[in-house]
Amino acid sequence: MSTPLFSPSYREARARFVLAAQACNAQLHINAMSLPGANGEQLAMDVAVHGPADAAQVLMTTSAVHGIEGFCGSAIQTGLLQNLTLPPGVAVVHVHAVNPHGFSHARRVNEDNVDLNRNFIDFSQPLPVNSDYAQVNELLLPTHWPPSPEASAALQAQADAWGERRMQRAITSGQYQFDLGVWFGGLAPTWSHRTFRQVLQKHLRQAHQIAWIDLHTGLGPHGHGERIFACTDNGQSLQRARQWWGPDITSVDTGTSQSVPLSGPIQMAIYEECPQAQYTGICLEFGTLPLAQMIQAMRADHWLALHPEAPSEQQHAIRADMLQAFNPPSPAWQEQVWQQGLLAAQQAIQGLVTTD
Repeated sequence: MSTPLFSPSYREARARFVLAAQACNAQLHINAMSLPGANGEQLAMDVAVHGPADAAQVLMTTSAVHGIEGFCGSAIQTGLLQNLTLPPGVAVVHVHAVNPHGFSHARRVNEDNVDLNRNFIDFSQPLPVNSDYAQVNELLLPTHWPPSPEASAALQAQADAWGERRMQRAITSGQYQFDLGVWFGGLAPTWSHRTFRQVLQKHLRQAHQIAWIDLHTGLGPHGHGERIFACTDNGQSLQRARQWWGPDITSVDTGTSQSVPLSGPIQMAIYEECPQAQYTGICLEFGTLPLAQMIQAMRADHWLALHPEAPSEQQHAIRADMLQAFNPPSPAWQEQVWQQGLLAAQQAIQGLVTTD
């Protein structure tokens, strides 16, 4: 990285993104929230359109669907504004901070404890029921933190009985019955959900082809960017994704991904809002800590939200663990993920211009 891309706060990350957008003459659109940030700053889902606004071929990037993961996503988006060369007729739409509240507060969830990547369901229908999660909710969020040996043993016993993959799916696939629990999908479309749909309507309805790179951190080997297939069609769309991004594309449907199938992922919106376009997308998931440590950090963060009276030393330790789990401070990790983000974007643009 010739210039620092990673920022220590949402406020600084947003400022760097805006400056990079202005420097390359991208059109900047601000979708402001009514809530203030952690330090009183304005919160917004900012959109930078780099290239012609009427482009038929569009690459979209999204950061901070899970707020704290925006440190990495924002850095990559800022770097792309500075370094990406666009062919004629191609545009990049950078959606910066889909969940600005979570980004500002260094939390993965939004202002309502909702995981946005579980919020894109049809709320006119009965809510999904995650019966396995119901069995472990109290074990995941005990009264005291850290959990007692007895509570940890009980959770481990359930994991042993179910197996690692079923336990991961129970905890992380999404649940709609416990509004204070982990991986809660919400009871209605959130502000970010509604605003993101408006962004798609405004900036991508003219596109005939859409590539989408959704930037995430937290799963997989440290520094490795897993390219997770993010379309519903496992036929032509998967074939196209492998042509663009390589044969190592993984899939939650086939069990080859570090992730498990989710209820209500954000990708569902593009099928509903941009039916005119051929869509090809991936989640680019950068590994940080082993899965068990990541989930432990998440549980502690949720516990802290329920116990703001916790001692300041404990609060500091929990927040530091969250940053390690989703935004490692290592310059080597930062350089590694930036280079992979740049390559994925370059491959997407090449794919757009060579695909009929």
